[in-house]
Amino acid sequence: MVQKLDYLKETPSQTAGPYVHIGLAPGAAGFEIYDKELGWDIAGPNAKGERIRVEGIVIDGIGSPIKDVLLEAWQANADGIYAHPEHPGEVEEGFRGWGRVITDFETGEWGFDTVKPGRVMGRSGKLMAPHINLWIVARGINVGLNTRIYFDDEAEANAADPVINLIEWERRRATLIAKRGERDGQIVYRFDIKLQGQDETVFFDI
Repeated sequence: MVQKLDYLKETPSQTAGPYVHIGLAPGAAGFEIYDKELGWDIAGPNAKGERIRVEGIVIDGIGSPIKDVLLEAWQANADGIYAHPEHPGEVEEGFRGWGRVITDFETGEWGFDTVKPGRVMGRSGKLMAPHINLWIVARGINVGLNTRIYFDDEAEANAADPVINLIEWERRRATLIAKRGERDGQIVYRFDIKLQGQDETVFFDI
């Protein structure tokens, strides 16, 4: 007798909905649940390296800013090491390498303070250029979008990066490059994210 196997069905997908901030960033939604908002401190006070700020805006297909986006960031420290149990004692005390921010409800601007990451060894055995990984979710997005922030003052490292060079067209690669500037003595990188249309940001299927 052949036994019939019952297969589980895929759970239907849905967008993040209007209450994503209450669950993931309650302080921004006006709910004082935590003493300190989860994920706002990426590097911690003891991290070495260059202190930087990364700022931007998320733009929809018609060029309008989206004002209810949540972004999560992962990065290595200045030595190119991630905060992970596989690397005990190799990162500074308090360095998390992970953060969560939301866009301003009025302007759509987002930003976070951290340290500039170092080069990380990729799975292929080749060094990757300094970068920050981003995960983006908002109303209307069924599946979170994954992208990377590279830095325009790391041209030599970018040219050798095994991931960014998977992108055939140079114009498309440029959508992953943050532009360096300075404001009030602080290094600020600008990284705008375009979800659709001309110069749409490159997203990775991971």
